[in-house]
Amino acid sequence: MDALLQIALIILPAGGVLLTAIYFLRRETSKEMLNMQIDLRKQRQEFFLPNRVEAYQRAVLLMERIHPNSLVMRLHNPGMPAKALQADFLKAIREEYDHNVAQQLFISPQAWQMVKNSKEETIKIINIAGNQMQATSTGMELSAKIFELVAEIGQLPSEITVELLKKELQELF
Repeated sequence: MDALLQIALIILPAGGVLLTAIYFLRRETSKEMLNMQIDLRKQRQEFFLPNRVEAYQRAVLLMERIHPNSLVMRLHNPGMPAKALQADFLKAIREEYDHNVAQQLFISPQAWQMVKNSKEETIKIINIAGNQMQATSTGMELSAKIFELVAEIGQLPSEITVELLKKELQELF
C-alpha cells in the first residue's frame, strides 16, 4: 500500500504539471494561429486592395465614357448620317464595356449588375433617339435628340451607378 501511495504522490503532481503544460501550449498555439490568420488577412488585403481600388476607378471611368453626353462629345460628327453615328455610339459602348468586363472580379456583384444595367439603359437611349431619325437625318440631329432625351430623363442610371461605386469604394477604407 505504501508503494501505491508513493507512486500516486509522484504521478499526481507529474500529471498536474503535464496538464498545465498542455493548457499553456494550446493557448500559445491558438494565439499563433490567430496571429497567422491576421497576417494572412493583411497580406491578402495588401495584394487585393490596390486591384479593387483600380477596378472601382475603371468602373467609374466606364460609366463616364458611356454617358450619352460624353459619347456625343467624343464621337460627334455633324456631317455623318444619323444611323452611322448611332452605330458608332453603340460600338463604342460595347467596346468600353468589353474592355472593362474583368473588373467584376474586384467589385461587388450588386455594383457590377448596376454597371451592366447602366450600359443597357444607355444603349436604349441611343436606340430611342436613333429610331426617331429619318433616313436623311444627320449626326447633328441625332446628337440633339440624345441631349433632349437625357434632359427629359433627369438622373441617368450611369450617374446613379457612379454614386454607388464611389460609396462602395469609400467603405473599403
